[in-house]
Amino acid sequence: MNAIKLELNGRPVQAFEGETLLELADRHGVAIPRLCHKPGYRPDGNCRACVVEIDGERVLAPSCCRTAAPGMKVLADSPRAVKSQNMVLEMLLSDLPGQGYKWLGDDATRPHGELSDWAVRQRVQVRPALAAISRTRRAAPSVLDPLGGRAGHSPAQGALTRRTQFAPDVSHPAMAVHLDACIQCKRCVRACREEQVNDVIGYAFRGGRSEIVFDLHDPMGESTCVACGECVQACPTGALMPKTHIGAQTVDRQVDSVCPFCGVGCQITYNVKDEKIVSVDGRDGPANHGRLCVKGRFGFDYAHHPQRLTRPLMRKPGVPKDPALLSRQGDWREVFREATWDEALDFAAGRLKDLRARHGDKALAGFGSAKGSNEEAYLFQKLVRTGFGSNNVDHCTRLCHASSVAALLEGVGSGAVSNPVSDVEQAELILVIGANPAANHPVAATWMKNAARHGAKIVLADPRVTDLGRHAWRVLQFRPDTDVALLNAMIHTVIEEGLADQTFIAQRTSNFEALKQNVQGYSPEAMAPICGIPAQTIREVARAFATSKASMILWGMGISQHVHGTDNARCLIALTSVTGQIGKPGSGLHPLRGQNNVQGASDAGLIPMMYPNYQPVGNPQAHAWFEAFWQTRLDDQPGYTVVEIMHKCLAPDSDPHKIRGMYVEGENPAMSDPDLNHARLALCALEHLVVQDIFMTETAWLADVVLPASAWPEKTGTVTNTDRMVQLGRRALTPPGEARADLWIIQQMAARLGLNWHYPGPEQGVAAVYEEMRQAMSPAIGGITWERLERGAVTYPCLTPQDPGQPIVFSDRFPTADGRVRLVPVDLIAAAERPDAQYPLVLITGRQLEHWHTGSMTRRSTVLGAIEPMPTASMNAAELQKLGVQPGDPITVRSRRGSVVLSARRDDGTPDGTVFIPFAYYEAAANLLTNPTLDPFGKIPEFKYCAVAVSAGGTLAPVAGYARSGAEISEQAT
Repeated sequence: MNAIKLELNGRPVQAFEGETLLELADRHGVAIPRLCHKPGYRPDGNCRACVVEIDGERVLAPSCCRTAAPGMKVLADSPRAVKSQNMVLEMLLSDLPGQGYKWLGDDATRPHGELSDWAVRQRVQVRPALAAISRTRRAAPSVLDPLGGRAGHSPAQGALTRRTQFAPDVSHPAMAVHLDACIQCKRCVRACREEQVNDVIGYAFRGGRSEIVFDLHDPMGESTCVACGECVQACPTGALMPKTHIGAQTVDRQVDSVCPFCGVGCQITYNVKDEKIVSVDGRDGPANHGRLCVKGRFGFDYAHHPQRLTRPLMRKPGVPKDPALLSRQGDWREVFREATWDEALDFAAGRLKDLRARHGDKALAGFGSAKGSNEEAYLFQKLVRTGFGSNNVDHCTRLCHASSVAALLEGVGSGAVSNPVSDVEQAELILVIGANPAANHPVAATWMKNAARHGAKIVLADPRVTDLGRHAWRVLQFRPDTDVALLNAMIHTVIEEGLADQTFIAQRTSNFEALKQNVQGYSPEAMAPICGIPAQTIREVARAFATSKASMILWGMGISQHVHGTDNARCLIALTSVTGQIGKPGSGLHPLRGQNNVQGASDAGLIPMMYPNYQPVGNPQAHAWFEAFWQTRLDDQPGYTVVEIMHKCLAPDSDPHKIRGMYVEGENPAMSDPDLNHARLALCALEHLVVQDIFMTETAWLADVVLPASAWPEKTGTVTNTDRMVQLGRRALTPPGEARADLWIIQQMAARLGLNWHYPGPEQGVAAVYEEMRQAMSPAIGGITWERLERGAVTYPCLTPQDPGQPIVFSDRFPTADGRVRLVPVDLIAAAERPDAQYPLVLITGRQLEHWHTGSMTRRSTVLGAIEPMPTASMNAAELQKLGVQPGDPITVRSRRGSVVLSARRDDGTPDGTVFIPFAYYEAAANLLTNPTLDPFGKIPEFKYCAVAVSAGGTLAPVAGYARSGAEISEQAT
């Protein structure tokens, strides 16, 4: 990049090509006021607070949208420039409500955010005369214009135009709108329309009547706003702000961390006041660049919920484990008593140790968590393997992407993604299949929407037409359970029409001839009646995928959660490989991870068949290495998976592998497992169950001992996002009461199981565990030291401390034995349970935007609970009409395993013959209905397909005791 020589405030400087004068000034430490400008946003240049003087030019120039040119002489601090800058600040400040005449001073409460900050920095005072004019303009009420908008009023020629007076809009649970403080910088418009691409906020009317509006001039709470809060973070005056900041925007401290929800890995800053998180800002992290979604921005207060566990609990003698309790979530004091830590830990570990001594190594199992840190996942799996004596350890990856990982390990030799999500910016075609990123990975979805705005073609392939559909070039709404038919037809087209990348196939694949032979019978014309997509459309999309300069595939649990989930992923690998669309920018394979650390937990070995870094437990070299590293004997046989463990809990006493005791850390199988009645009976059958969590989850109700743990804002540790990016989260709060850090609890359990571990104190201990994990996971993260993470995120593979990390992999070879990707032919396999006369519909389960996983955290968030307080079942208008119900009416959904009653919701993107239910609601748990039949390779249940019947009527369960009404929340916030 060529350097441009110019002068700034009399000093010679160099600018980069295309760099604006404001960016140049920031880089050289020259402060220039700005209000309409926000780094990363398109410059707008409308506030004129950032003007500078350029030698030889008659008028002052806005530095935010003027690029540097050779020989320029720029003065940002000339009397003329400073006078103009300060005049803009003073005039804007004088026109805002609640503004006095004096300079605010350094102890100001920032009533108008950045505008107040710049006024303090520039020592701008609102002169009395200007303040008097402002009061006059505000004196009379505004009038309505003929179009219904509020307008200024000019009663006579030459009279002052009165500034429109706006009533506060507090209709939204999370955000308050005070348009009296709006300076019409239009940051919020760019935030909503250009950054998040939600198209809710607009700029309406003209001249003195102009104002910011939501949709068709609706109150914010009644608009289509998805509460990402980008507008709040963008607003420089407090016209849009979180309700938690009404009155003052000051905080006691700010702590940088990582979002605790989905796998995108957004970097955040906790704003802490009076030892409570009052708001969250997005940081300029590699995965989000300041963006957040509703969960990341407003789902923080679960950590302060009054139902937090604060003391160890032990089940009272004689109180049975009753799954019926889970439907009413009663008072835990009826079931448990409080205990000291020593008493609870001695009993928890002692009983597990006794069961192992009496029944052997296979008698125990552990479920770890993808909601915690890498260090916790590593230490937990180490405890199970060295303390329990078996590999019976698993976590939620078994329920989301196990089949994707199985296919990827088999085909490309690695279970991780090939390219980061943000690489869609380099793609010409983006295939999103079996995923709903707008709801499940909202920030990742913004990069896709941005790419579409810049010309990329999005192909949405899914049985449901989701929000991303309106940005798609083509929507392939295939019939549920026909993924292989559609994908094989696309592969057939690529090969038949001569679109395959023969060079890539010859040099970098194996088993191509078998694949070619297999797909001969899968022409689009033959598959169209099966998958429901016209043959011409299949061919059109296949051609576009094969011929674009870069095509990228992103998928979710709609691909993986089937009995043929591994086959689905094998097809995606084959489609990418035969077209050569991998190993370069804007291409490749990306299974979107569902939880914040599901990638890291898997990497750290929290799976039954792999040690850390995906080294098979049955591999003699790997087995010997870990025995030496951990200095203990290890089992060389793969352990049982989540669902298999549940079956083993109910095995007869004669079974030598019957599971009799379990340690569950941060997981909630009594809500997340399929066929919940069976899973809950299995948990009740255990002789001893230890649960470590922050709330009395459905699983904790069935425990013998409950250990109060730490929420994510209360711990320091690393997480690995869906892009293979390792990031550091820092502790912002102290756990409440006697709750303790998860790492401390795991180490205390290990000590009582006879493990001789030695890690230092709390904060140092995290770094020590990480260092041990780094050795166990070399070379993948060998170059990512703790010191590097304290400076910023690093993507693996990272082989040395000098290695910057490799966001894009497989450029030259695949990590397989021969360096080639192995193509695996697949055929059609039907779902394990098909609709029939008794159960004529198909159930699809999944997440929704506001709630996450089993709801134990998000449903205890004030804002999230207000937006989505109750369980719903989505069907299209035609299906609702067949039932004779209206949206909001109760309906009953039944399968062969159970029934639930929910509120009907209309969603015309849900196809005929199907019903969609989110699984976060314990009072109508979707997994009471789902089928536990497993994919034979990934051992993942078929969550995405089972036969159900739907009927009108039923008694809706009361809204969960921890979910409060929207009216109650709005009243408190106001």
